Amino acid sequence: MVDETRVHSARRYNYWLGGKDNFAVDRESGEQIAAVFPTIRTTARENRGFLRRAVTHLTQEAGVRQFLDIGTGLPTADNTHEVAQRIAPGSRVVYVDNDPMVLVHARALLTSTPEGRTAYLEADLRDPGKILADPALRDVLDLDQPVALMLIAVLHFIRDTDEAAGLVRTLLDALPSGSYLVLSNGTGDFSDAETRARFEAMAARGQIDAWPRTRDEVRTIAEGLEILEPGIVAVSDWRADDEPQPRPTPAEVSVYGLVARKP
Repeated sequence: MVDETRVHSARRYNYWLGGKDNFAVDRESGEQIAAVFPTIRTTARENRGFLRRAVTHLTQEAGVRQFLDIGTGLPTADNTHEVAQRIAPGSRVVYVDNDPMVLVHARALLTSTPEGRTAYLEADLRDPGKILADPALRDVLDLDQPVALMLIAVLHFIRDTDEAAGLVRTLLDALPSGSYLVLSNGTGDFSDAETRARFEAMAARGQIDAWPRTRDEVRTIAEGLEILEPGIVAVSDWRADDEPQPRPTPAEVSVYGLVARKP
């Protein structure tokens, strides 16, 4: 059952990307955040570009053929399986989200190549055991072979960094050596003091539901993994040499991205 009275991050993100699958409450929340951070639509686009480049690298260069994408969001251009299957048609992807609206659209629109597979689970990142135990996941993914765990703009909805790191460890512990983590997380590291203060005031009023992290906090979440070059950087700067220039500044994006390998 879709609740049209409560903000959902996937629908708000869809609004920032110019989509139509959102409600008035999502648009209102999106505009409140845009009033404080006017380049939020640039952030959404650059975050999507990071996903595309990360999946391209893992499929093309690292030989990954399996992806677990948690916090999928509403379908848009260059979804994970579309990027992977353009390069390797047999790639397999399991999508996970906790919004029924996302799952309805995903099942209708995110169709696999004949050689590959996709599946869609309605579950919450906060319950990794349920995700890992779902028969549909085991039917599509071979957990004896490397899997790329995609956590794009979803971990910052977990306020406590230790809790976020624990969720990531639980998921990665179920995946074999040679698996990867693809992570993006909002940050205040590039913001000026006034912008940070306005966000803190919104948080105190309960107007935001995402919690920025410092570079060190993001590194904590990836502890024990081999972080690929160029390290923990603004998503707009991650292997973006072939993207249109000039690139947005880190302050205009304010999201860290990383890709890391499980040894």
